[in-house]
Amino acid sequence: MKALIDFDGARVFTIPARDSYPGFTACEGMLIEGPQGWGEFSPPRTTDDLTAARWLTSAIEGGTVGWPDPVRGRVAVAVVVPAVQPQDAIAIATASGCSAADVYVNGRPEDVARLEAVRAALGPAGAIRCVVEQPWDVDTAAESIPVLDRAAGGVEFVQLRSATTAELAAVRRRVDVRLALEVSNLGPDGTAFSEAADVAVLTVGPLGGVRRALRFAERTDLPCVVAAASGVSETSIGLAGGLALAGALPEVPFACGLGTAAVLAGDIVSPGRALIPVDGYLPVAPMAPGPDAARMAEFALDDAERIAWWRERLNAVRQLL
Repeated sequence: MKALIDFDGARVFTIPARDSYPGFTACEGMLIEGPQGWGEFSPPRTTDDLTAARWLTSAIEGGTVGWPDPVRGRVAVAVVVPAVQPQDAIAIATASGCSAADVYVNGRPEDVARLEAVRAALGPAGAIRCVVEQPWDVDTAAESIPVLDRAAGGVEFVQLRSATTAELAAVRRRVDVRLALEVSNLGPDGTAFSEAADVAVLTVGPLGGVRRALRFAERTDLPCVVAAASGVSETSIGLAGGLALAGALPEVPFACGLGTAAVLAGDIVSPGRALIPVDGYLPVAPMAPGPDAARMAEFALDDAERIAWWRERLNAVRQLL
């Protein structure tokens, strides 16, 4: 598979995050072209090489062996509501057209007003999920989650960041709200995943591609939700893999956390190919959209030192495949 890729010709890009989305960072990475299409290699710069190798496997999967056949043509997605003031949260939720929202919380009093605002925007039938921005200890999580649940008028689940699955299991025993955990965050602490969470969050990049994520979904008895990796911004090329996974899963019981293209100040595909939800849905496609020449020129990285860093990282990581 590696022989089919022109790694030396990979293009390096950077797109800043919008000022209106605090807590999100720029998307910087490389575009990988294969014989069947494009992929995006944009792991966080702090990612270790073994984890980055999974991101690279994911980036080249769609452009070489292709993605599994979908069983649905579109999937519902959730709008991202960052830690903003209530009036801004209402505006973001309303403009999205989505009936589900991933609301970011950080344990401050403003969380309550933000959740109340999103509930007002979505109405009683809307689905609200909380994404906790930083790790909470067991007591903090157990005390905070019921408050969030009441403020939202009921949450679908709360996605926690925890140092260990054992800690998450301890929280789960103390609350009546479903807890979600990124599968890629599983730690080797001996706690069964089903004891630690009620919902498995599947993220294509950190798991190494659509097929590897599907294999986990086949092994677990938990319901799964597909999402972008926590705290990571991706272009529409990167998000397309998550949509392919959502399209191939036998069941998709939750709106997918893939409405994150709006976080960035631009995209590297043409406006008509950008993965911005329409009426709360995104289409499932057989391959990722290709880059637009004008957009690529606009967001091409021109810092020689950073370009060299990315090329060195790609060369190091590809040796691990």
